[in-house]
Amino acid sequence: MVRTEQRKRDMRFGTWNVRGLYRAGSFTAAARELARYKLDLVDVQEVKRDKGCTVRAWDYTFFYGKGNENHQLGTGFFVHHSIVSAVTRVEFFSDRVSYIVLRGCWCNIVLSEHTPSEKKSDDSKDSFYEELEQVFF
Repeated sequence: MVRTEQRKRDMRFGTWNVRGLYRAGSFTAAARELARYKLDLVDVQEVKRDKGCTVRAWDYTFFYGKGNENHQLGTGFFVHHSIVSAVTRVEFFSDRVSYIVLRGCWCNIVLSEHTPSEKKSDDSKDSFYEELEQVFF
């Protein structure tokens, strides 16, 4: 009887403000760039799509939620095909807040959020942090 062991390896995570993935070929171009860095999971902001979906691109599956009514914001996750089977859930709460749950040894959840900049009003920032608190507490 031959015993095979699955080798554990470190996963490589990243974050990227893509500033829009609405042009033809943009998913594939982004996935090719991520493959150059050998990243396993990347959370992205400013997807700027009008509806949520799941798309295969290059060696990745891209899960994304919709932006707002002005085709702004939006978050998503590029997941390399080697770990996509570990995805147990993806949730999009708004155009700024989402998370992905992975089956793993140490980490089961990755948060993607697009925080309002310093230029935004205090009310806008307070509203964002209230939403974040509602989602995770």
